[in-house]
Amino acid sequence: MEDIVVLEWKFSPPDYFEEPIHIKVDDYVMAISNGTVEARIRPETYDKDQNLRDRLHSSLNDLFLGVQLLSHKPYDLSKASMYRLHPDGRKDITIFLEPIVAGVSVGELDFIVKDKDGNVISDSRHERIQKKQKLAKLAEKYCRKDPVVASVLRSYNEAVNDPDNELVHLYEIRDAIAKYFGGESAARSTLGIKKKEWSRLRKLANDESLRQGRHRGKNLGALRGATEGELGEARSIARNIVVAYLDYLESPK
Repeated sequence: MEDIVVLEWKFSPPDYFEEPIHIKVDDYVMAISNGTVEARIRPETYDKDQNLRDRLHSSLNDLFLGVQLLSHKPYDLSKASMYRLHPDGRKDITIFLEPIVAGVSVGELDFIVKDKDGNVISDSRHERIQKKQKLAKLAEKYCRKDPVVASVLRSYNEAVNDPDNELVHLYEIRDAIAKYFGGESAARSTLGIKKKEWSRLRKLANDESLRQGRHRGKNLGALRGATEGELGEARSIARNIVVAYLDYLESPK
């Protein structure tokens, strides 16, 4: 046996990923489960790379941003604590403290569809978890490589955490993608986004007299709060745009 460096993070809500995630790369192995993230690293790898802890934190945060596209929930991720585990069980502990604010998580309504013989045709929880893990991995893969991914994930995160301006932030996603492709038409055509959806997000963010919208100062009449249906519609369209762009990056060119 040999020494091992262990980095540990805490996050809330603890069921943000719903099921455990295990990541294995050349430099470390990482396990994410029930409000805790643990990365195990060889001491020589950790000691020679002074930025490794920060890079792992950034990669981990990118995973959360990917899942947030589906959950539309805020999260809290601590800084990492660190200890060096010796073969005899002794620990040399270093702690990097940051407070965690617990959040209230509302459970998902899941369903399983079976055929007449009892075979599962559709399992909504399983399908949702698969989507979360896919988006988490794509976000982590591209967030530091592609400035557009970094921008749109940041905007979606701000939409979650700044609900008074949610439509402003969601519209930023549409703007960033259109700018990258050189115009709305090219963006829609390349990513397969329907014109109706593209226009609907513009209407909700720009034209309706909504308190969460972009042009509140131009509306002479009274503003109203967007309904949950309208916000859900805007989130879905913005999410579809981000997912389509991530799929575009993954597709052979």
